Amino acid sequence: MNGTVALTYDDGPDRVWTPRVLAALRRGGARATFFVQARRAAAHPELLAAMAAEGHEVAFHCLDHVRHSRRTWRALVADLEIGVGILASLGIEPSAWRAPWGIETDATRTLSATHGLRLWGWNIDTHDWRGDSAARMSDAIGAQGGLRAGDVILMHDGLGPGARRDDCAETVALTELLLADAEEVGLSTATVSAAEGMLA
Repeated sequence: MNGTVALTYDDGPDRVWTPRVLAALRRGGARATFFVQARRAAAHPELLAAMAAEGHEVAFHCLDHVRHSRRTWRALVADLEIGVGILASLGIEPSAWRAPWGIETDATRTLSATHGLRLWGWNIDTHDWRGDSAARMSDAIGAQGGLRAGDVILMHDGLGPGARRDDCAETVALTELLLADAEEVGLSTATVSAAEGMLA
């Protein structure tokens, strides 16, 4: 799997925008990882089924989008176990976990080990939550050297806390631009778990 990058999406699923992201990935023949909020997943099980059916990875983000640094041990355990339990009831057994805002604590790392969940961050942050245009986000990635093998790219298919935008349209457009850029430089896409040894 040399020459692999991972497109990842947090804070979904969203009934409007997740299907559009999925459509963009389908058009590009791409595989991605969706770090889902369990409450939103419970409200839209059909979207999780679509993700899985199309070869994407459904991974765990959170039950409630709270920084782990502001969580007690008990609250973090509850967030993880209730959230993963919800996903299990929907037929999803996640193996990957991304903490809200990417903030990991000693408790996060302990729980990831005891629950068999690989923690994932990213090395390219699109900052799509700010509401920048797809072209501007793509240019910013290009200014940092463009896509490279092993990149893990952070995007959002839902509106999370702190979002400065009203929709995810530019994320859909950015997905299409990134897939075109990856193809141009000979990179393929894979889920984080499928390509773990090749990713940052």
